[in-house]
Amino acid sequence: MTIDHKDRRIKNRYEAQCLKVQLRERGFIARQRKAPTAVTCLDMNRYGMAVLSPRAMEPGTRLFLDFNGKYISESRVAARVVTVHPYQTGYRVSIQFSYCHEHKRYSRAVDNALSRIEGFYNRFAS
Repeated sequence: MTIDHKDRRIKNRYEAQCLKVQLRERGFIARQRKAPTAVTCLDMNRYGMAVLSPRAMEPGTRLFLDFNGKYISESRVAARVVTVHPYQTGYRVSIQFSYCHEHKRYSRAVDNALSRIEGFYNRFAS
């Protein structure tokens, strides 16, 4: 297996367009928070995901994600925006889950939940 050094992913991502995702920016003051935004999941794995968003966000923006799908329901998964690029009718937002890059945010429950979600979409990847 050849590793493309431009690709920072340590694991393959799997298409997950049917996964419903809402994101909310985390703000320190309630007035700074924006309303939840429904986004389209492009692909995901247990470490991160890419979504199609109707609006741009700054890299480094801290988020909470809510997931809903067949057999899937997980709320308030902490994450951060890595990159943002214009894409189709909006913006392609690359997101990294906080539990895997911030030691103090590690949660076995979140890790297990995201592993289950990844496994569900992994089965359809072949």
